[in-house]
Amino acid sequence: MAASDLSEFESRLLKWISQSDFEEVAWSTKRAAEAFKVEEKEVYEALAALTGKVKDNIHIYYEDGAIRIVADDTD
Repeated sequence: MAASDLSEFESRLLKWISQSDFEEVAWSTKRAAEAFKVEEKEVYEALAALTGKVKDNIHIYYEDGAIRIVADDTD
């Protein structure tokens, strides 16, 4: 799959993640949901979709008790 397969929300979320530092600052699904004015479930679903659709552009891992996310925008 490619970036063209992303939904509008998935594209926005990927761009936001790529412009943020969720390695140093732990990821918060709650904060992401608030920032995008969506339910947390939508954020989880979009993250899951991104790991399949643009798997070479996103890396999610667990370190020091928190989720860390690194992403490269597809643009």
